[in-house]
Amino acid sequence: MLKRLPWLISLFAILSVFFLVGLIFFQFPFPLYPLVSWKDVIDLITPFSIVPLYWLMFKAASRRSPGWLEDVAFITLSSLCVLGQGMHLTANSIGNLTEYYSESGRLNILDTEIYALTYFFDEKLGHYLWHTAIIGMAVLLIVREWRVPSGETASRWVLVAAGLLHGGTLFIIFVEGQTTPLGFPFALLASLVLLALGARKFKERPLLVFFFTSFIAAAILMAIWGFYFHGFPELSEFSVFNIPQIYR
Repeated sequence: MLKRLPWLISLFAILSVFFLVGLIFFQFPFPLYPLVSWKDVIDLITPFSIVPLYWLMFKAASRRSPGWLEDVAFITLSSLCVLGQGMHLTANSIGNLTEYYSESGRLNILDTEIYALTYFFDEKLGHYLWHTAIIGMAVLLIVREWRVPSGETASRWVLVAAGLLHGGTLFIIFVEGQTTPLGFPFALLASLVLLALGARKFKERPLLVFFFTSFIAAAILMAIWGFYFHGFPELSEFSVFNIPQIYR
């Protein structure tokens, strides 16, 4: 039997860090329409890359076919994921251009309700919808595998490495996205629950190992960050992490 889960998990961890974090390095103008950046254009591919991988992992998580409740849950969460990500993409692109115009002295609307609404759809509603879907999808995959596992096994080191990579991604998106009130309690609680109830189930449940590693890594990183800074400032507030938006 072809072992699909280890490959799917590894690919998911790699694509997640690229699309959720790595796109920051593509913030330069798109030649065909310079008001948007390459980051915005590439980000259009994000749902077409991440959601199909969620679906493949969802199908491979168990040897039992999903029931209608599981199907409805997946459709709902994937729709929420696309809604939140699309909302963030659009509002973030407009916000970046607005801030650039303000900094260059061309037009300053940072104190207007227009910018406040753009900020709300990006940093508040968009991020919370998107990150809630990411959390919900992880829970759905764990529950589906928990009940009737696929029977696949995988190298513990591969799963842990992928989990650490994804845990770092979760840390960055929760801190930078200002959703630590959602992400930190969840990551901490999920780590403790999975450790207490699922330690004996790790052997035959690759997704359980992967997400447990992700959650505990994210929780530890957020705890260290919060303790050191006495709060959760965004990474972009520090020049060493800040990649400026560049427009022509």
